Amino acid sequence: MQCTAVCGYHEEESSNSEANISQKRPSNSSWPKLGLLVCFYDGLELLDATLAQVLLHQMLKCSRLRGFQAGVQKLKANLLDIATENQTLNETLGSLSDAVVGLTSSQLESLSSDAVHSAISTLNQVTGWGRSQIVILSAKYLAQEKVLSFYNVCQMGVLLAGVGTQAFYSMDHKDLWQVLRSPLSQDMSDLSPVQQQGILGKLMEAEDATSGITEVPRALFKEVSLYDLWKESRFNATDLKAKELRRSQALFLYELLEKTTERPEELLSTGQLVKGVPCSNIDAMSDRLFLALFQYFDNNFSLLSPDQVNCLAWKYWEVSRSSMPPFLLATLPSRFLSSVPPSRCVQFLISLGKRRLETLVLDSDKRSVVVRKVQQCLDGVIADEYTVDIVGHLLCHLPATFIERGISPRAWAAALHGLRSCTALSSEQKAAVRVRLLEQWGPPENWTAETTKDLAPFLAFFSGDELHTVATKFPEILQQTASKMVGVLLPKEFLWAVFESVQNSSNESPSFDPTFSCHGVVTPSSDDIFKLAEANACWDPEVLLCMEEDTFIRNVELLGAVKGFSRSQLMALKEKAIQVWDLPSRWKEHHIVSLGRIALALSESELEQLDLSSIDTVASLGQQTEWTSGQAKSILQAFLEDSGYGIQDLKSFHLVGLGPTLCAMDPAEIQLIKTSEFRAVVARIGTLFCSTPVLAGFKKKAEVVFGRPTEWTSSILQELGTIAAGITKAELRTLDKELMPYFQPSAIRCLPGEVFKELSTEQMASLGPQNAASVTHSQRLQLSSAQLQSLQRALDGAKTHSWQPDPMSSSPTWPASTGSPTGEPTSQALWLGCTLLLLTAKS
Repeated sequence: MQCTAVCGYHEEESSNSEANISQKRPSNSSWPKLGLLVCFYDGLELLDATLAQVLLHQMLKCSRLRGFQAGVQKLKANLLDIATENQTLNETLGSLSDAVVGLTSSQLESLSSDAVHSAISTLNQVTGWGRSQIVILSAKYLAQEKVLSFYNVCQMGVLLAGVGTQAFYSMDHKDLWQVLRSPLSQDMSDLSPVQQQGILGKLMEAEDATSGITEVPRALFKEVSLYDLWKESRFNATDLKAKELRRSQALFLYELLEKTTERPEELLSTGQLVKGVPCSNIDAMSDRLFLALFQYFDNNFSLLSPDQVNCLAWKYWEVSRSSMPPFLLATLPSRFLSSVPPSRCVQFLISLGKRRLETLVLDSDKRSVVVRKVQQCLDGVIADEYTVDIVGHLLCHLPATFIERGISPRAWAAALHGLRSCTALSSEQKAAVRVRLLEQWGPPENWTAETTKDLAPFLAFFSGDELHTVATKFPEILQQTASKMVGVLLPKEFLWAVFESVQNSSNESPSFDPTFSCHGVVTPSSDDIFKLAEANACWDPEVLLCMEEDTFIRNVELLGAVKGFSRSQLMALKEKAIQVWDLPSRWKEHHIVSLGRIALALSESELEQLDLSSIDTVASLGQQTEWTSGQAKSILQAFLEDSGYGIQDLKSFHLVGLGPTLCAMDPAEIQLIKTSEFRAVVARIGTLFCSTPVLAGFKKKAEVVFGRPTEWTSSILQELGTIAAGITKAELRTLDKELMPYFQPSAIRCLPGEVFKELSTEQMASLGPQNAASVTHSQRLQLSSAQLQSLQRALDGAKTHSWQPDPMSSSPTWPASTGSPTGEPTSQALWLGCTLLLLTAKS
């Protein structure tokens, strides 16, 4: 009862963390509540530790500010220094509000276990922790516990993500089930894949494991292996309503359940099961049933594969082309677009504009054909904001010439708002947008602050000289724009402009490293690094090496997340880590997990020095994908030596944690993996891009579980992922053409060219649009002209299903009742159609 109450309390706390953290606020009735003004407080010299704590609690509301948070972060850091002055952290930990995330790893390491226990109600609901901080605090909290219990789990909140996988695996399975049946199960998605597999592996070891599979919560269910689903045959549609499914799971479960249900809508209403509907089932539906069930497909459209959408389009064309949703035409062979009469152009644009064309049509050449049809329907112009609404997401695909000359001034403001959501504009499209903006607003030297804010999403489109002006006039706007683009590949001109703006606006005293080699080198401050985000890639390597130790410690995770660092910059940061933390052999887990991409600079010998006895540490290294084969081999060997495990001893969660380093195994070593552990994580291993010999080794292991390729089903092929690329030429030739769409696209890309060319023309044509779009240039070079024609048919969405031959002899047409005079619509006709639709909608 006590534990249940704790879990209930935890759930309530997490829903209102600000209120709960504020319960720790020091009382000082004479100190005014400043509201949001506290976010701009500058009288730090007047404060003592108690008043600093009061202000820190008032600053909880600063997260609501829409502006840049750099100033807030700096103020919190200053208040934190004052709040902890002349007091031990053990005494003040619970009274520091969410500013505790500003504590360095060395400060957190200095905490006693008792202090963390006392402050857990605050620590467990604070957001913004770094991965290394969570690792330290979780270890402190659990230092007095021999085994993780349900009570501990209930108490930890966000810190649960720092618990070692071995601790989860060592829990009593009854305690684990209690966690999964409590509100805490909602937090499972915050755990890493290796932690999730540790929990799942423990549950599946229990004697009654299969009887509890349906109780596995949504976030964990997608990790359940296909093999474990095979063992449990007692599923029903209700059990699966709240589950998240991999496509391999959906394929198996749909096939299993359709045999026992007389109402297919029960299966489709579960949502995720729609992923598993094969084309053969869609083909076999009666006209009446298909039209009745189509709403379920449409409601779950984002879950459908491009192949399923293509099947739906062909079926709809056969059943009722007059009522067919026009966007489906885009997935059919390109000639079908000619069947759209002028009278249906408006419906075609509205229907297609609501979808993401890049996910609907994967082949770029075919997408160009669709866009040309869109331009024809628009009569070469977007005249007003109403047409912009109709075009919707299609704005992102209009060519540069159309953006520059085809969007009228009257429609431009609405179009510009729509273009903000485009994430993959070409360089030509960006240049066209830039030209329009300069025509409208003039050069940046004429811009106001308000104009610059309005144009912020498009600043990366401008030249270096233009951005220099923005950096000089409005540095904070430029920095705030950059902070919202973390993880986005940005042009160098933009990054350098952000870098310049930070350099020019920094009002901190220059800091110098006392060492002789760094004499005269101005190094970055924590404030600089926070403002720069991805633009930290502009620092010279020698400047990074000369960074002050405290600055490096406070910002190592942020620096480790910068994608643009060069090899020389990463080497400088690695050397800085050695200066600060000593040799790699002395590094602890929290040091290693905080490195991010900086770890890529470690040599093979340095990697072997690391303490990699924890699979969670290895998993953190596995998040990087740029390891050399030698580095991966060093990580694998270091883990085996430090943990004392042999290949034959590895558990399923070890295999998940090793991740990309499994590609460093010898094919012979792969056969030593226990089959019972391997079969639990086949889907995870099937996400790896290993060499062909290694994939062949995994494929040989998979045959022990799933049989030879002649026995593979659609769900098995999906489960295998890239492992299926280990198939031999002879085995590939024997696969039924109906299985071709169920290769994962990643497996198609991994097939060696000399193996891929063994596909027959029938198999090639049956790949489906998604897999056909995954064929690489080097694979194409080895194909015959007949195979290339078949591949093109698959790309174009030609019919390869079972209803009737693909009508190649003539272009399709709409029924006479929906026809209209030939020729494309004028802009006036389009405007009239739009107006009629809007009036109909209003009535």
